Amino acid sequence: MVGGLEGRKESKPKSCRSDWVELLAAPRFHPENPRIHFPDEDEILASPASETSKMLCNHLFIFVVVTGIALGLRTSEEPVSKSKICANVFCGAGRECAVTEKSEPTCLCIEKCKTHKRPVCGSNGKTYLNHCELHRDACLTGSKIQVDYDGHCKEKKPENSAASPVVCYQTDRDELRRRVIQWLEAEIIPDGWFSKGSNYTDILEKYFKSFDDGDSRLDSNEFLKFVEQNESAVNISTYMNQETNKLLRGLCVDALIELSDENADWKLSFNEFLKCLNPTFNPPEKKCALEDESYEDGAETQVNCNRCVCACGNWVCTAMTCEGKNQKIPFQEQPEEKLTEEELARYVQELQKHQETSEKIKQMTTKEM
Repeated sequence: MVGGLEGRKESKPKSCRSDWVELLAAPRFHPENPRIHFPDEDEILASPASETSKMLCNHLFIFVVVTGIALGLRTSEEPVSKSKICANVFCGAGRECAVTEKSEPTCLCIEKCKTHKRPVCGSNGKTYLNHCELHRDACLTGSKIQVDYDGHCKEKKPENSAASPVVCYQTDRDELRRRVIQWLEAEIIPDGWFSKGSNYTDILEKYFKSFDDGDSRLDSNEFLKFVEQNESAVNISTYMNQETNKLLRGLCVDALIELSDENADWKLSFNEFLKCLNPTFNPPEKKCALEDESYEDGAETQVNCNRCVCACGNWVCTAMTCEGKNQKIPFQEQPEEKLTEEELARYVQELQKHQETSEKIKQMTTKEM
């Protein structure tokens, strides 16, 4: 019996002795009454309570081990932060590191530059709010733009070159749309315990009713007033000149209306307005057509002394009066009565040239792909 108890004693885990070590160290008999007997270690080990204690200790040990493994697996499955993934990644000017769905680093065009003002003049002749905006524009347009000098670009007007029209490129349109959506999303109020919040559709409906003149449609002027309610959406950072920026803003509003104007009435119903500013909607990329060829957004061509630019699927041209042999001749002007036959033929030829130029510009401004 003793040998059996000793075997059980040696196999007992040391961690389970701490609960009754003080009991074993006490005297086995009461000092004043020898009849009162304290159990020794062997008796404790042989008791049913000891078996229960050992079982609990074993279960506790298993629980600790399983919990440790679970925590280890959880730690290994936690996604690595963007700062760690992009720690050793260098992206060029105008780009920033982003994390793909596979948790791999990649370089994308900067989504938004800081708004500090330090204007610079680019090699493309445009003034940018700061260096970041210049490099970001170069990244978005896929063109090479360098800093010529700090400050606003000096206005250059070569006598023999045609000026470029102010246009809203697709990048300008999408930038304005992104800012408006960002502003609207910031006004979303989640539902509370005792109050109803405002979702994205509710906010759009509120603004639609505020700027609608009562015909349940938003025209370009009403849409523009809506956009101008938010300062962050007012200034498109590509241009520093306020007048140019204001004109560009109006052109980009027209481009936004064109995105979802299904019945081509240049007014948006609420459903069209909702589609235009739906965060999940991806605006299509349009090309311009000319003489059976298609041109990318930003492409340029020249018709006599007028320059035409492809913007949002439309050709936009300047309307300058050309000098010299291409000088505009008013149609209402009649030739003098005493013209010779040769002079009259030359006059008719000039009229035909002017007619061809006018028709060509008209086709370029209306034809899209």
